[in-house]
Amino acid sequence: MIELGNYNTLKILRETGVGLFLGDDDVDDLLLPSKYVPDDFRIGDDISVFCYLDHEERPIATTLKPLIKRNSFGCLRVAEVNEFGAFLDWGLEKHLMVPFIEQQTKMIEGESYVVYCYLDEKTFRLVASSRLDRFTKNEELSLNPREEVDLLVSRRSELGWNVIINNKYKGLVFKSEVFQPMKVGAKLKGYVKNIREDNKVDISLKPIGHLGLEPAAKQIFEKLELANGYIPIHDKSSPEEIQKMFQMSKKTFKKAIGTLYKERKIKIKSDGIYTA
Repeated sequence: MIELGNYNTLKILRETGVGLFLGDDDVDDLLLPSKYVPDDFRIGDDISVFCYLDHEERPIATTLKPLIKRNSFGCLRVAEVNEFGAFLDWGLEKHLMVPFIEQQTKMIEGESYVVYCYLDEKTFRLVASSRLDRFTKNEELSLNPREEVDLLVSRRSELGWNVIINNKYKGLVFKSEVFQPMKVGAKLKGYVKNIREDNKVDISLKPIGHLGLEPAAKQIFEKLELANGYIPIHDKSSPEEIQKMFQMSKKTFKKAIGTLYKERKIKIKSDGIYTA
């Protein structure tokens, strides 16, 4: 059975003047228009295509790769707003609709928003929603402390940055944990810092505990070597100076230089740190 809003592997059944007709055990008349037909194909071959509804609400196939697929989150730009809703550019000829009722805030043409794409069971159409809390399921978490996860930055808040974790859960990166440029729609790697009793998830952008020491220590040592063995920053320097130089917290910095000191790779003096 063909799944709208997703990739399907179908068989090439026949060639016509308008393109190829594809099918499986249930469908034998799905059109892949001529402009998407690969240069090299044979009748009977399998082909991977993305399936959605065209402008006349008919199922159609394409070899284009959309920016989002069904049951997933993505950041898309608003191409148009009219009396029916907002229409997002998702890389296909027909834009993806966000009905007004599915807009967390009123969408503006030209702006980008994180949305969830799903199949509306009433209209059998693919639509998107920016009401993200409806589609994040933290009730049953399958995460472990210190686990590396995929993040999509969804919104800035007073506490920091809201993120979508592994395309399933919602989490938060506290602003005190951010030492790099952030923007809505960015895709990042992160680490589970804490899972609270209410299943809220705190995320770190750097590895946790001992996992984080090696990269931080390596970063500091590499900067030392590039600076001919001396940097005027030490354990008494201000958090602002350390953040500007190394993009890390003072706590992480102190642990990292402690590691380097124990390994006898650096010397810590009153005016800075030196290679040993």
